[in-house]
Amino acid sequence: MKRFVLGLLAAAAMTAPAFAADIKPAIIYDLGGKFDKSFNEAAFNGAEKFKTDTGIEYRDFEIQNDSQREQALRKFAEDGNNPIVMPGFSWATAIEKIAPDFPDTKFVIIDGSVDKPNVRSVIFKENEGSYVVGVLAAMASKSKKVGFVGGMDIPLIRKFGCGYVGGAKAAGATDVIWNMTGDTPAAWNDPTKGGEIAKAQIDQGADVIYAAAGGTGVGVLQAAADGGKLGIGVDSNQNYLQPGKVLTSMMKRVDVAVYNAFADTKDDKFTGGLNLLGLKEGGVDYAMDENNKDLVTPEMKEAADKAKADIIAGKIEVHDYTKDNNCPY
Repeated sequence: MKRFVLGLLAAAAMTAPAFAADIKPAIIYDLGGKFDKSFNEAAFNGAEKFKTDTGIEYRDFEIQNDSQREQALRKFAEDGNNPIVMPGFSWATAIEKIAPDFPDTKFVIIDGSVDKPNVRSVIFKENEGSYVVGVLAAMASKSKKVGFVGGMDIPLIRKFGCGYVGGAKAAGATDVIWNMTGDTPAAWNDPTKGGEIAKAQIDQGADVIYAAAGGTGVGVLQAAADGGKLGIGVDSNQNYLQPGKVLTSMMKRVDVAVYNAFADTKDDKFTGGLNLLGLKEGGVDYAMDENNKDLVTPEMKEAADKAKADIIAGKIEVHDYTKDNNCPY
């Protein structure tokens, strides 16, 4: 396996285009793959926009299992890539170990926190965005029963779910049916199981289902559409996956985090430390476009925008599950 991984990395290095002299940006994706239509793909989109805007190429790599993390990251750092962006909390251990060995390299972890001077830790307030789409879900629901399908059962995903419950119940939902896909990383890329969970929730009366499950969510949205119900996408704008059947998407601007990391390094403005991004900072939001404009009434949009404004103003405090592993709603 070690020889295989090194071979892949060597191939990536040989085929990478020439970089600008002052920056050699890179992304190493989390499990689930670059084109998961969700979290990893949002990171890819940010890198692509940076390349389009600046003409600077970037290097990227998709790991196949957790054992490759440290080896891949060290290889990229040894090759002079800078900055190196890693979407996913599971990168924390590898970064903790490797960042001190490369003090001049900028590392960025998205969804995790590493306290090193050359590491930027980007944390999103997913609970805030999830509260807002919960408001929309409850107002769109005819049964007043809505669903939530999470990916891997971890506090981060329960943070999404708990915020969603808060918004849905505030807007009149009587029940939120809540299921996780699994307790291993495979839960991020199992659309078949996601679809099965969504069908079970529909059988229990849910008519709007929010998926916070990476690639698994594609199956959730498909099952909701096939069942004549509404889905809610996550991370990227997924409204296009089932046009007219996705109520909205809770956008988590991973693309912006990647773009900013590349641009700040290029402009010599990179800073390490914790970077918190919520509604106020434009880090999370709900998606509106031609695919869902007929699903969101003016009254629904007004309620969602009021919830946003009240959260930003501090009038509504959305509970953060990760602070106490509790959901009080």
